[in-house]
Formats: sequence, C-alpha cells, structure tokens
Amino acid sequence: MGNPKSGGKPPVVNGFVNLFKPPGITSMDALRQIKRITGQRQKVGHCGTMDPLARGVLPVAFGQATRLMENVVGGKKLYRVEITLGVATTTYDAEGEVVKTGDAEGITREAVEDSLRPWIGVVQQTPPMYSAIKVDGQRLYKLARAGIEVERKSRPVEIHDIRIIEFETPKLVLDVECGQGTYIRSLAHDVGEALGCGGHVADLVRLLCGGFPAEEGVTLEQIEEAANSPDGWQQYLYPVDRVLRNLKSITLNQNAEDHLLHGQSITLGQPELDTGYMEECRAYNLDGVFLALVRFDKPTNSWHPAKVFQAGFPSPYAPTSV
Repeated sequence: MGNPKSGGKPPVVNGFVNLFKPPGITSMDALRQIKRITGQRQKVGHCGTMDPLARGVLPVAFGQATRLMENVVGGKKLYRVEITLGVATTTYDAEGEVVKTGDAEGITREAVEDSLRPWIGVVQQTPPMYSAIKVDGQRLYKLARAGIEVERKSRPVEIHDIRIIEFETPKLVLDVECGQGTYIRSLAHDVGEALGCGGHVADLVRLLCGGFPAEEGVTLEQIEEAANSPDGWQQYLYPVDRVLRNLKSITLNQNAEDHLLHGQSITLGQPELDTGYMEECRAYNLDGVFLALVRFDKPTNSWHPAKVFQAGFPSPYAPTSV
C-alpha cells in the first residue's frame, strides 16, 4: 500500500487521519496536499476550518468516515491562544493592519479575569469581517479585502471554559474550551475591547477537535514519508467508529446483522442497555466489525438503523475488545 503515484488507482479507504496543520496555509490547502499524497480524490474532507495563522488538529475524513464529519465538527474543541494586548487589527490577528493602539501596562490579572467571565457559557458572538461566512452570496473576507465592511449578525456559540495560562502584559495566553462555530479571533478582539486597550491574536493552536488530540497528530511531511514506505500512509488511519466512542454499543448475532445491513429494524429480545428513547448507539457483529449507528425505539423494543456502513475489519473499539 505504498506510494499511490507508483501506478494504478489506489483502493478507496475509510477512516480518519489526525492531521496537525502547519501555520501559513488554509485548511483547503492542507486538504489538497492530503489528496495529492494519498491519491484519494473522492469523499475526502476536513473537519472544521482553521485560520491560515493557526496550527494544530485538523481531522481529515476518508470514504465512509465523511458521513460522520458532523460528529467531529460538532465535538469539543480546545485552543491555546496568545493575545497581544494594546494593539487591535483589521483581521483580529497579527496579519492585519493596525487600527488602534492602547496602553496595556496597567492591566491587572484581576481585570483580565473580569473581562473573560462574561464569555463563558452560551454567548452571542459576532464573526470577524475576515471570515469565510457568506453575506448575500459573497465571502466576508473578499468584501473586507475590497475595503467593504458589512453588518454581521451575531450568533450563539458555547464557550465551556477559559483559563489563563500566562499573563505578563502585553502577552496573554489562554486555553479556550468551546463548541462549534466559536471564533477565537473575535474573542481576542472582544477581550481587548473590554479591557479598553485593544487586542489581537498573535499565535493560535488547536489542541483538541472532536476527540482528536494534538499530541497524537501527524504532519503532512510524516504522511508523505509514510506514503513512500512499505507500510503506506494508512498506518495513520483511525477506524471510522473512533469518533463514536462516547456512545453505547451493542453486539448483533448473524440474523440481526443481515437484517440491519438491509436497512431493516431489529429486535434483540430484552434490551441490553439502559437506553433512552431514540438514543444513538454503535452496532457491531460477533467479529467486532462496526456495522451501523442505530436508534432504540422503546415502544417497540427495537433498533432502527440511522446510518449503515459497509462492513470492514474488526474494530479496536468494539464492545468485545479487551
């Protein structure tokens, strides 16, 4: 399974790669490089856009794993952001033009803590002009580059926690644990405004995304080197069901497996789990192969298929695994 460029169309693969995106390129640039290295052109997608300035976890889904991208994108994220206080920029990061400066010398740690507190919880956040959101069919960053600023609607995001890692003005380093759609650049800007001196992102790294941690990430260089080795780049591929490990699981006998793979509901006698109504669970066969996402219907004591997957290899996340 070596270099796909050695001849012939590479076999389709299913699973996730925990890519550690370098700074200086967009998420789409990283995806294009992944496609070139692996030879996989169809059904390949990244899970959660990152700023070019940012580095860190950018999970990439292949094949059937693309059907579970929403589980990754909607999962918990952890960022470490370095904010430079005293300078506000057009892009809310170090790549923009300076629009305001202020005195950050007298700011205390207590003042910083007070400025962060209102941003913990479900809050309304206004996206920056330099973002990929579309307004009237046009990307905001394209309008911004043309010198056009438009009104942006605020939207709810959830920030679970913000911790001060380092503070020595004008340098402020935070760990931000948040949900989908949170703009760390907007947070940095808003904190700077609350402190009265302005602020922007100097450095940003995503440490966690949908259960994929940065310490287990692999670089584009590592993937390319592996693609030219006897073991192939697939050595970095995680099984499709890795992103579902937080869900309960059931094991099916052969008869139930056959019915499920044909999209039919199944009954297993007494429920194996203390399962809520229409709660999603993982389903495996007797060999530990991941088969489907199923939902339990209490009134009929049956499992309904939500997403059925092509049977692959036994999974290390199967309930029978030791």
